Amino acid sequence: MDVSDVDAAVFDVFGTLTDWRSSVAEELAGVGGRAGLEADWAEVTDDWRRAYRPTLRKVFTGELSWRSLDELHRIMLDEILPAHGLDALGDADREHLVRAWHRLRAWPDAGPGLELLHGSPVITSTLSNGGLGPLTRLAKGAGLRFDCVLSAELAHSYKPDLRVYRKAAELLGLAPERLLMVACHPDDLEAAARAGLRTAYIPRPEWGPDAEPPAPPADVDLVVPDVVGLAEALTRTA
Repeated sequence: MDVSDVDAAVFDVFGTLTDWRSSVAEELAGVGGRAGLEADWAEVTDDWRRAYRPTLRKVFTGELSWRSLDELHRIMLDEILPAHGLDALGDADREHLVRAWHRLRAWPDAGPGLELLHGSPVITSTLSNGGLGPLTRLAKGAGLRFDCVLSAELAHSYKPDLRVYRKAAELLGLAPERLLMVACHPDDLEAAARAGLRTAYIPRPEWGPDAEPPAPPADVDLVVPDVVGLAEALTRTA
């Protein structure tokens, strides 16, 4: 792909830049252990994450009124805990676990890759379903430097609603085709392309080291191994 006309790269965060699975499973194990509870914490984490897309889809189809991702994460958590025998977890523990999504660890290449981009003309931003406050705290804690932080909440919806991608282009003052959406999720990239954005795919083992990353969309503009590879591709022609 000719990337010389890309002015900004916006990044998915949960999965693309951070290892949500091991981060959340570790926090679940800590909270559960202090409460004297046992469970397959990776399985609990996976079930929590599996509830994510169906729940968000209810918001942007109008089945649920808009609410913050923290509120939705709490709803999902309350729904999946009984199946794992974890009803005994109290309100304070559940709120602590919701905020675990603010404390995710970055993949090793994410910080260095963003630093490379920071030294280039390419603007970098999040474009995540997380809220502005949580994303800002996550980026700070994980050592991820962006030029700005954008969230789906600015469009009062959630990805893959096309309004989210168009709002990002509008707020950055760019034509959509000069904006590059970077993600490890094919449906995120497919929606971004429908909104007129360029797309870049990074494969991630977000469901565990034994899980095969999904294939990139057929019409993706760029496939790179990691954020460092993305920075090298973008800065070669910047």
